[in-house]
Amino acid sequence: MITIDLPYTGHLSAGSNPQQRDIPGARIIKMSVGGMDNNCYLVQCSATGAALLIDAANEPDRINELIDQETPDRVALVVTTHQHPDHWFGLKEVVAAIGVPTAAHPLDADPLPVRPDRLLADGDLIEIGDLAFEVIHLRGHTPGSVALALVDGPGVHLFTGDSLFPGGIGRTTNPADFTSLYTDVTTKIFARYPDDAVVYPGHGDDTTLGVERPHLGEWRERGW
Repeated sequence: MITIDLPYTGHLSAGSNPQQRDIPGARIIKMSVGGMDNNCYLVQCSATGAALLIDAANEPDRINELIDQETPDRVALVVTTHQHPDHWFGLKEVVAAIGVPTAAHPLDADPLPVRPDRLLADGDLIEIGDLAFEVIHLRGHTPGSVALALVDGPGVHLFTGDSLFPGGIGRTTNPADFTSLYTDVTTKIFARYPDDAVVYPGHGDDTTLGVERPHLGEWRERGW
């Protein structure tokens, strides 16, 4: 049995217990998997029980145990935020066990071990029960990185993969990619959502846009 810790702090380490956050209409379970402290998120609609899995990153047996315990036969879709292997090491085994469709952006689809059933585009809506996640295409960390925005009424919850973290945007390898990612993050996320929007990154702790917004100029100047 997997123990889920409360209250939710958003701070996990590899091998620690998952944490649960309850928001209007949904619950978010965050689990750290693998040696790179990858975050895997299970988001469940409170009204219907339908669930979305974001990044089957590693430790597929542990992810499957969490699904079987918390959302048996209710996961409707698995989204992979981008093509880097540490975000899909567990994907093939998880999908084989639960038999559900997968989704990713077409520019990042080819390296994945499972061909996506659904190809995502900027502005698409992913409907899971009564929940709607908007797809945000963020170019730069990889060509097809995506974030998902869940608006729960009073709050905004952003699952950003490796495109936005506490303290900066995701890793880029050249100035053009940095400019692309910085531009997309500032125009598609910071310019659109309020300071209390919660950011759930692909590794490490959560943050909010309000905490990060004052540092945008610093990020631009340092180039990473």
